[in-house]
Amino acid sequence: MANLKEIRKRIVSVKNTQQITRAMRMVAAAKLRRAQESLMQGRPYALNLLQTIRRLASSSQFDASTNPLMRKPEHQRILLLVLTSDRGLCGAFNANIIRKLERFLASNQGRLDSIDVAFIGRKGYEYFRRRDVNITHYFREVYDGLSMEKVRDHVAPVLIQEFSDEKYDQVFILYNEFKSVIAQTVVIQKLLPISLEDELGLAEEGLAASPSTEWGGGEYIYEPDPQSLLEHLLPLHISTQIFHALRESFAAEMGARMSAMESATNNASDLIASLTLLFNRARQAKITTEIIEIVSGAEAL
Repeated sequence: MANLKEIRKRIVSVKNTQQITRAMRMVAAAKLRRAQESLMQGRPYALNLLQTIRRLASSSQFDASTNPLMRKPEHQRILLLVLTSDRGLCGAFNANIIRKLERFLASNQGRLDSIDVAFIGRKGYEYFRRRDVNITHYFREVYDGLSMEKVRDHVAPVLIQEFSDEKYDQVFILYNEFKSVIAQTVVIQKLLPISLEDELGLAEEGLAASPSTEWGGGEYIYEPDPQSLLEHLLPLHISTQIFHALRESFAAEMGARMSAMESATNNASDLIASLTLLFNRARQAKITTEIIEIVSGAEAL
């Protein structure tokens, strides 16, 4: 049995760790609340942008075949943008993304012409950079001061340019979709080419509205023409999709960290109770031993 000093030191250490995990849980809860508010505030913008694009694309003046972001894939060259976190201590958040990517690569090996991977988030990049994965881009410090401007200026243009140059035929994004504090869903969503048939990838989020309720039918007069407007709006739509996925991923990360730190705090409480019981037993055994020694010494006299 460990001596009293060692047990006491371990109890103090666990209590200090518990204070840290409790504080991290509170910070994650505050960040999660702000992330959820940001998601809700961004939903009307995404809805209006989607409606505007669909309205323009439905115009008789628009020819989808001339837009490079709507071209039909001719080969099977894939770029997968993977979103992980920059920091750990968030449970299985990153492990779920890593397993999903490994299964995707294994199941499509040989079936597709090529699969390249781009990362946002240090954890995913560090895991795969020493493995047999073709990493083309690592976008650093995106989560530091996450903003639409950062995505629009540094992330989306790279993907759009490489797709427009026909380096890739399809671009997908892999991320954790926030459901609740204890539940996240790993999803793979297509970014490019943009397809009006799949509601621009937003139908599953409840953002797509029926044409009859969007603008009441009828033909609008556009200045400039719909083609020019869509050349500006479609890259903005891609930036919005990536930014939305980043906010979903960030909210999921905070939820996973909050849950993990709560479990760690509860485990620390159980460990402190167990160590306290062990300490009391050791102290009682030591007191009993000292009493026996005193009595034995008195009898010997």
